[in-house]
Amino acid sequence: MEGASKVIHAIYTDDDELMAAVKKVREKHYHIEEIYTPFPVHGLDKAMGLAPTRIAITSFIYGCIGLTVAIVMMNYIMIKDWPQNIGGKPSFSFIENMPAFVPIMFEMTVFFAAHLMVITFYLRSKMWPFKKAENPDPRTTDDHFLMEIAAGNNVDEQFDLLRDTGAVEITLIDKAH
Repeated sequence: MEGASKVIHAIYTDDDELMAAVKKVREKHYHIEEIYTPFPVHGLDKAMGLAPTRIAITSFIYGCIGLTVAIVMMNYIMIKDWPQNIGGKPSFSFIENMPAFVPIMFEMTVFFAAHLMVITFYLRSKMWPFKKAENPDPRTTDDHFLMEIAAGNNVDEQFDLLRDTGAVEITLIDKAH
């Protein structure tokens, strides 16, 4: 099979066993391709040695964009384009009306941060409508955990290690790229 590589799928039934297994596999310097879990496992990213995410920075930037849009929008609509005397509040400047604009600024900040974060997440994860699921075993959406390891020259040794870590099922798979 051209462009194919072999991987080992080890299935676990407990997240604590999975965490211990990840640490032991990393100690042996085997490459973990991916881990599929039915729910987020706290600390798994650190145990796998993944780099920290920059998602919080993008969220802050999106919130700043939302705040800027809110300020520009309110200044244009309420001060320049259609100034109105609502409840006796003067509309000579943005600063004089700022207390009334705070809820709008807050809502626009949250709106932009939330919506742009969802779009960023889907694009970054390469998830779009009608995309075929990449989950190798449907049990990982219910109650099983799957660790995918690059198969080396010593597959028997890898199988023994995974059995010792508590894997309930271990299979060697040809994976096309």
